[in-house]
Amino acid sequence: MSFVAELDALPLSRLQALARNADRRAVAASLRSAEPSLVDFACLISPAAGEVLEELARRAQALTRQRFGRVIRLFAPLYLSNECINNCRYCGFSRDNPILRVTLSVDEVLREARALKEQGFRNLLLVAGEHPRFISEGYLRNCIAALHAEVPSLSLELGPMETADYRPLVEAGAEGLVVYQETYDRAVYADLHTSGPKRNFDWRLETPARAHTAGFRRLGIGALYGLADWRREAICVAAHAQYLLRHCWKAQLTVSIPRLRPCAGEFQPLTHLADRELVQLVCAYRLMFPDVGLVLSTREPAALRDGLIPLGITLISAGSHTEPGGYTGAGRDKLHRTERGRIVELGASEWATNGNAGPPEATGQFNIADDRSPNQVAERIRRLGYEPVWKDWDAALTA
Repeated sequence: MSFVAELDALPLSRLQALARNADRRAVAASLRSAEPSLVDFACLISPAAGEVLEELARRAQALTRQRFGRVIRLFAPLYLSNECINNCRYCGFSRDNPILRVTLSVDEVLREARALKEQGFRNLLLVAGEHPRFISEGYLRNCIAALHAEVPSLSLELGPMETADYRPLVEAGAEGLVVYQETYDRAVYADLHTSGPKRNFDWRLETPARAHTAGFRRLGIGALYGLADWRREAICVAAHAQYLLRHCWKAQLTVSIPRLRPCAGEFQPLTHLADRELVQLVCAYRLMFPDVGLVLSTREPAALRDGLIPLGITLISAGSHTEPGGYTGAGRDKLHRTERGRIVELGASEWATNGNAGPPEATGQFNIADDRSPNQVAERIRRLGYEPVWKDWDAALTA
């Protein structure tokens, strides 16, 4: 059975009712469960479980140290392009947003990667909008091949592809694929994705399984919190993780927990996940999935990220830029706008510098909240009693 069928068959009404109304007795039973179910997970994210958050945190911390030790993996996103043919109301890259766009050349991508390598990174996430005119399979394969000789771990966050289109990317050196469903609520999804191939909910939902078939050894999933009821989303993510652990067991799985951030277009969150609820959610994911990596990006502020590290987080970004060329200024000489896929050159006034601000930059996907340098983040990890790990994989291991 595909996960699309499993999601449609999921007793969401019952699970949502538990997530809202579980009592302390149900929470206590779920905490004792040796093999937590979705029913247990629903109880662990309930308001009643929030009343015993310290107990959840203690158990989550102990379990994380038992399974992962005292290490935190570091990665950086490297944006290849902010071109996109999708209209997604919540995304800065949305097609109809009048933003400054650019697609980096392979040499410019390599320049960005080398700048990140100098900062210590050996684990990069290549990110791009979905636009076949700019982001073709051949372009991606060339970028990966150029980086593979210098960067041990390369993951991708791109528009969904066919299995056959993924295979050349794996062969070129990509080992991981990250795809967020954004929201698992079909009605909300349809309302937010107004045009473009991303409107196909089922196609996106089946992407991790296709990626596994193509040979990716790491898979990443998640929901974007702020679009639909967070407890419903979390239950669906947990169900998706369960499915992938059963059917894609050759790959390592990570779950990201991103909250919506300000971006071009000025979209406002439709729902709210408070800081305390985010802490509870991290703990619940750890108790539900002891061996799954949990990812926290620079979307979250420094103090909150520091507090969450001991409770279950195993992979974090640092010093991030969400615009192409953000680390070196690469690509600034070919900025443009697009109108329904057609390139529109910038006028003289748009190229003019603004005092000491310098030339214009490509527009980022969203605003980050933790602007500390990678070294500052690594030092903070050490002070918390953990070891920052810049590299934990090399292609020679499976050559």
